[in-house]
Amino acid sequence: MSYTPAAADVAKLRNQTGAGMMDCKKALVEAEGDFEKAVDILRKKGQKVAANRADRESSEGAVIARVNEDNTLGTIISLNCETDFVAKNEAFIELAYELAEMAVFAATKEELLATDFHGVTVAEKLIEQTGVIGEKIEIGAFERITGPYLGAYIHAGNKIAAITSLSAKVDGADEAAKSVSMQVAAMNPIALDETMVSQETIDKELEIERELLTKEGKPANIIDNILKGKMQKFYKENTLVHQSFIKDGGMSVADYVKSVNGDLKVTGFVRVSLT
Repeated sequence: MSYTPAAADVAKLRNQTGAGMMDCKKALVEAEGDFEKAVDILRKKGQKVAANRADRESSEGAVIARVNEDNTLGTIISLNCETDFVAKNEAFIELAYELAEMAVFAATKEELLATDFHGVTVAEKLIEQTGVIGEKIEIGAFERITGPYLGAYIHAGNKIAAITSLSAKVDGADEAAKSVSMQVAAMNPIALDETMVSQETIDKELEIERELLTKEGKPANIIDNILKGKMQKFYKENTLVHQSFIKDGGMSVADYVKSVNGDLKVTGFVRVSLT
C-alpha cells in the first residue's frame, strides 16, 4: 500500500522550504514520510534546477541596504533573479531583506554565503529557492561601508539603494544621511569629490573635450584655460559633494550638510543599482 502524506505534514514541509504543495507532497511520498529525507529531495531538485539554469542571466531582483544599530557599519546586497515577476514576489522580497540583515555581520559576499540560515548555509538556501521558484537565484552585488554615522535609502521598487557616511553623529544627522543617500541613488555620482576621481577618468574627459574644442577651431593657446572650466563643470555634475542638492538646487550637497551642522561633512558612499 502506497504512502499518502497527511495534509499537516505537507503544510509543514511547505512552510520550512517554501516549495509548492504538490512538490512537497511528491517529496514526502518519495521519502515514505521521512521528513528530513523529503527536505533533502527538495534540495536536490533545487541543485538540478540551479545546474540547468547556471548560464541564465539574473539581471532582475531586489536591492536592499541595511545599517547596524549604532549606524557605523552598513551593507547593500542585491538578491538577483531572472524576471521582474519573481522580483516583485512578496516572499522573494522578504528573503532579500532577511539576507540583507545577515549581510551586516559578514565581511564579504563569500562569508555571507557560508553563514547559517536556519540550519543550512545561505548558499544552500539559494539553491533550494532556485528549485522552488524555477529561476536562477543568487547574491549579485555586495557592498560594505563603515563610518562615523551612516544612513541608508532604498528607492521604491527595490532597484536602487545607497548608504552615505557622515563625519559625526550630530542632531539632524539621521535625516541628513538619508537625504544624501537619496541624492546618491538619484544622481549616481562617480566619486565623493574631485580628489577621488580616477586619473583614467580625468584623462578620458580631457581628451574628449580637447578634441571637441579643436574641431570647433579654438586656438591652441586658450584651449588649456577652457579645459579648466570644463573640468570644474564636470566635477560639479559628477562628484557628490559638488552636485546641486536635489531637494534645493540653490545649494550643493556639501552646503546642505553644513547647514545641518557647520562641521559636518560627507565622508563616503556606496550605491547599488539593477537599472
